[in-house]
Amino acid sequence: MTPISGSGGAGRRGVATLVCGALAAGGLAAAGVTALEPGAASASSHREAPLISGTPQYDNTDLYAFVSPDRPDTTTLVANWIPFEEPAGGPNFFTFAEDAQYDLHVDNNGDALGDLVFRYTFTTHTKNDKTFLYNTGPVTSLDDPDLNITQTYDIDLIKLHEGKEASRTTIAHEVPVAPSNVGKASMPDYGALRDQAVHELAGGARTFAGQADDPFFLDLRVFDLLYGGNLSEVGNDTLKGYNVNSIALQVPTDMVVESAEQPVVGIWSTTRRKNAQGEFTQVSRLGNPLVNEVVNPLKDKDTFNASVPADDARFLPNVTNPELPKLIEAIYKIEAPAEPRDDLVDVFLKGVKDLNQPPHVTPSEQLRLNTSIAPAAEPKRLGVLDGDNAGFPNGRRLTDDVIDAALQVVEGELVGAANDLGDAVDANDKEFEKAFPYVANPTEGSRGPLADGTGEGNDVRNQLGDALRPAGSDDTTLIAASAGAGAVGILLIGGALAWWRRMRGRAY
Repeated sequence: MTPISGSGGAGRRGVATLVCGALAAGGLAAAGVTALEPGAASASSHREAPLISGTPQYDNTDLYAFVSPDRPDTTTLVANWIPFEEPAGGPNFFTFAEDAQYDLHVDNNGDALGDLVFRYTFTTHTKNDKTFLYNTGPVTSLDDPDLNITQTYDIDLIKLHEGKEASRTTIAHEVPVAPSNVGKASMPDYGALRDQAVHELAGGARTFAGQADDPFFLDLRVFDLLYGGNLSEVGNDTLKGYNVNSIALQVPTDMVVESAEQPVVGIWSTTRRKNAQGEFTQVSRLGNPLVNEVVNPLKDKDTFNASVPADDARFLPNVTNPELPKLIEAIYKIEAPAEPRDDLVDVFLKGVKDLNQPPHVTPSEQLRLNTSIAPAAEPKRLGVLDGDNAGFPNGRRLTDDVIDAALQVVEGELVGAANDLGDAVDANDKEFEKAFPYVANPTEGSRGPLADGTGEGNDVRNQLGDALRPAGSDDTTLIAASAGAGAVGILLIGGALAWWRRMRGRAY
């Protein structure tokens, strides 16, 4: 396929219009798509449906697919789970579920049937169940005896023919998972632990599983009447400081494409959970971002998460008559485009012509990537909308600003009203890595200010009074009084225990 020129003019405006339409539609599968086996489809986002929001271990948050910038003969997939991981959320930190199948799907011929499934399954190991601690001392390696709770995983490569399983091969066994970043005292060199969790597979592939900084950047106050009703609530990266659990897979591109002549692949991820009968059923799915979060109404969200592409015709009105433009019109008085939006549905479900649309495509909702387009030397956050054909919606890179692109579309890009609307969050709070797995290291649980009086070798053991003051506090008297009250309390408790022992010996 011929990459689209990044220069201005009618060609770029036409492609931008198609892309804008795709983004505005949000993307749901059309009718007539055959169900995949193992059962799967695609959706998106953080806490997007009532049922899955209560089971975060199974909740897909985001999916990324891009040509590896440092190894352009490979393709990288990154899928994340468990939204809003508080870094200090112990003592039970964040693990993948053992009763789940975490799947990465590839459709390499555009027929809406999966051709490859990379299935990750996890096992938890506990060294000492007589302690509540995740780690019992400083952890310097993934096999450190002080790392009490560990996980390993297997990867099965499932090859499909016409949607049915043709073969299954275990391509990785008992690979260690990078742990949750408890804090600087517990994990003084977390980067070393991350490096140890990158595992080389046969044929030049690589895999990683473990905790990472949440790479999605946006201001989630969009749900407060679309940024406060007057765009006053913008500029705060709501996901800053939160972590996710990531699965990253880097494979030689020729392993996943149909051929050099057909370089477009469709990608989606799913979670399947074991039910009471011991069978696995789909509970979450994710392809393009924000589909189930802002396109489907509440009545459809759980159904959509459990459904397959063949059943998506029931959701089609949510795309042809989308709610979001109506909300924008009601709050900001920007006229919504005329309905039904059949043109948007057609473009989105097939991919953009001459960019990432495979020949003889069967409409279906997938994150489509043209692997023949080289990585951009200087990626632009708006991707194709800004002439960068290596970016969203041609796959999705970690740096792509999908929120701003969607907001600009809603305000009227399709009707010629050029704008720079956005949430004022243009980049992630942490820089991404230059090499696989690319996601940033997770925020540590020990983040935040130290108590006043610490530093230069001092700690609470030699400065009992001042060192226990919260950072920025000037109330030494209050802290000293608290310490004194604590000492009195200890004496009272000791006296009470002595009295209780004496009373036990009395006869009545």
